[in-house]
Amino acid sequence: MKILYYSGWLLTRIISKLFFRIKVSGRHHFPPEGGFILATNHRSYLDPLLAGSWARRQVYFLAKKELFANRFFGWMITQTNALPVKRGTIDRHALKMCLDVISEGYGLTIFPEGTRAKRREFLDPRPGIGVIALEARVPIVPAYINGSNRLKDCLLGRDRLGIYYGEPLPVDALDTIEAGKAGYMQIAELVMNRIKNIREGVK
Repeated sequence: MKILYYSGWLLTRIISKLFFRIKVSGRHHFPPEGGFILATNHRSYLDPLLAGSWARRQVYFLAKKELFANRFFGWMITQTNALPVKRGTIDRHALKMCLDVISEGYGLTIFPEGTRAKRREFLDPRPGIGVIALEARVPIVPAYINGSNRLKDCLLGRDRLGIYYGEPLPVDALDTIEAGKAGYMQIAELVMNRIKNIREGVK
């Protein structure tokens, strides 16, 4: 495990537990070995840190390529398992990196919504997760993050910072889905529905 990754992992756990009394549940849903996809809702820039730090296994995540323009900052976030991706287009190089990470037995964090939802409601999912899921053929662990965009309310006890991991979408659930835009969207919607169901269960 990389030093910066481990340091961020540990610091995020300490701060979120000590100051924000984070609630974490469902960590037993992570597969014990092999690659997997971790799919969560997205409300804050802190979501990759929170979702990854409380996961039972090491995970990678995607970050927009512009963040790597500064050599030092790019090196730093690379050490925390960030993978550069060009937004707004099909990035074949990023897809290969994602599949390589998964094939090496790690987790890949993906936000099906594609970008941050600035309100409480979810955004419509994008097909990207479907593309990776059909190529990788690994379990998809859904998760719901609450309160990451309302840290002040969580600090004051008006809301509760929480990460809730759900039962994985098994690989065989993809067997009847064909590659193509319709199939990719079908997978994205399946995953988003699982995330929505998790939220309903914690209300």
